[in-house]
Amino acid sequence: MSFSLSYPDIQTERQGNTGVPGLWCLDSGKAGRTVMISALIHGNELCGAWALKALLARGVQPRRGKLILAFCNLDAFDRFDPAHHDASRYVDEDMNRVWSAQKLSQTQTQEQRRARAILPWLEQADWLLDLHSMHEPCAPLLLTGTLERNIELAKTLGAPEHVIVDSGHQDCVRMRDYGRFSEPEAEETRSLLLECGFHGDPQTPAVALDLIARFLIASEIVDIQDIPSDWRRASPKQQRIVQVTHAVVAPSRQVSFSQAWQGLETLSQAGTCIGQADGQPLLTPYDHCTLIMPSLRQLRPGVTVVRLARDYMAP
Repeated sequence: MSFSLSYPDIQTERQGNTGVPGLWCLDSGKAGRTVMISALIHGNELCGAWALKALLARGVQPRRGKLILAFCNLDAFDRFDPAHHDASRYVDEDMNRVWSAQKLSQTQTQEQRRARAILPWLEQADWLLDLHSMHEPCAPLLLTGTLERNIELAKTLGAPEHVIVDSGHQDCVRMRDYGRFSEPEAEETRSLLLECGFHGDPQTPAVALDLIARFLIASEIVDIQDIPSDWRRASPKQQRIVQVTHAVVAPSRQVSFSQAWQGLETLSQAGTCIGQADGQPLLTPYDHCTLIMPSLRQLRPGVTVVRLARDYMAP
């Protein structure tokens, strides 16, 4: 699929107003939640940058609490080339894998240094919306983690159609799972990760703005009339919520799919072959198994190539 989304000019926006490049804090001066919206954790995921640029241009301000906006991996973004967009995902390491105490104590990579600059603002946030996009064409996905409070917020927002309950990565911590956001007792927090569609899809900024509007209204730091009416898109007739049960991780580069999976396919029978790894078949473990974000674009040992999910059953 061609990369059709244009490259945003964020020379003004990257100045920020906090003393940290790319970081904005809009403070109402009144009591309320602190809400953070982050973009460009990966430098090739342009939809979030377009959305935050539009938010600043339209002058949206909180009536209560604070709104923090973060253009995160600016160095990776500066390397962007639409003909080789995967090359600008990060500079030294994936910035959505550095949000652990161990990683944040280090300054060995550009992403670790940048994360430490962002960290004081992230630690202020009660609610977080992290904007991403995907390697392959797919409908938008809202990733909630496993905490019921985030799943309930996804239902309240009413979009997008597909909600993914996922436990994250075993060997690293995403921004969405940092600190209080992953603590069961931290009832005041909410954190969601939105995958807006394929990196190069020109519709992805509209997907991001729609969820930003819903998220800000739900957070109660703005009123509905504060949000531009053209940001809201039609709600799906209903949402489908699925829970990831297995992450298929590449043992080597010898991984292939049996067909060009697009994601969100639901395979009716357990034991259906979806591909091979090191000569062994990759089989669905149960009936009505849904494929989440299948992709071989970043194929190397240790990379998740597809997630397997079933319909979510609330506890």
